[in-house]
Amino acid sequence: MTSMRSRILVALAIGVGSGCACGWLMSYLRLGAGDFQWAIQAARSVLGQENPYSVPGQLYPLPAALFGLPFVGMAPAAAAGIFYGASSALLAFGLTRSGYHRLTVFLAYPYWAGMLAVQWTPLLTAAAFFPLLLPVTLVKPQIGIPVAARFPTRRGLAAGALLLLVSLAVQPHWPLDWMGQFGLYHRFYPILIFPGCLLLLALLRYRDGDAWFLLLMAVMPQRWFYDALVLWLIPKSRQAILWAVFFSWGPGIWRWYHVPRDFAQVGRWMVVCFYLPMLGVLLARAWYERSERARQILSGAP
Repeated sequence: MTSMRSRILVALAIGVGSGCACGWLMSYLRLGAGDFQWAIQAARSVLGQENPYSVPGQLYPLPAALFGLPFVGMAPAAAAGIFYGASSALLAFGLTRSGYHRLTVFLAYPYWAGMLAVQWTPLLTAAAFFPLLLPVTLVKPQIGIPVAARFPTRRGLAAGALLLLVSLAVQPHWPLDWMGQFGLYHRFYPILIFPGCLLLLALLRYRDGDAWFLLLMAVMPQRWFYDALVLWLIPKSRQAILWAVFFSWGPGIWRWYHVPRDFAQVGRWMVVCFYLPMLGVLLARAWYERSERARQILSGAP
């Protein structure tokens, strides 16, 4: 068991370290606040009583602007570091509920790809552990919907509904304006990228909520490696997490030497190195459970 104090200290250490690294990278590479800049820009538009979707490429729902409000007056690199660091700290604190072994999730390539882009996926993954974080699933619904469906709570859903109502009160027409930007979202669907059809084998574990979570993620539109970080909610043991981490670096090594031709190529790497290993985790879990039942029967255990 882990004490609350040690969990907090570990989460703070991870948050400060990742935040400093992210802020330094954004400053060194002159990338501003990365992808998080869109939330800050939307917040500025709301404060100025302007339409955030008058800017081409604004692909985030309006609730993202509400998360960007505290960062409006900050230097971009500092905003990026604080956001990614806080997201990482919350994720670390949630993961350590069942022991420190789950912190190996931070070794997965999607986490580091997310840092380079200042992405929302660490915070979305953390939402699985904290009901009051569930409203963040509105910010990136193609990843948030599977998380909210797998880890629903009354308080979380109520908080999400409240945030949605607030955003509609601020700008009632934003959903239509947002949907008007969909054509700018280059995407792929993992289930449709060969050999993504193999993910249907997850139905063999139809009684396992993680199987439905994997399938729901597979039918959602995605565009880059960081989107898959939430899949690391599936493995629970140290061995399963490390195997998934090992395979996850295939795209990282490939990406170092190659520029993707298209998003379908990105999708194939994600299916082979992220999704299929998670399917393997589910099937291995089934094999282990059957083996345990057989051992108990042979030993005469009740």
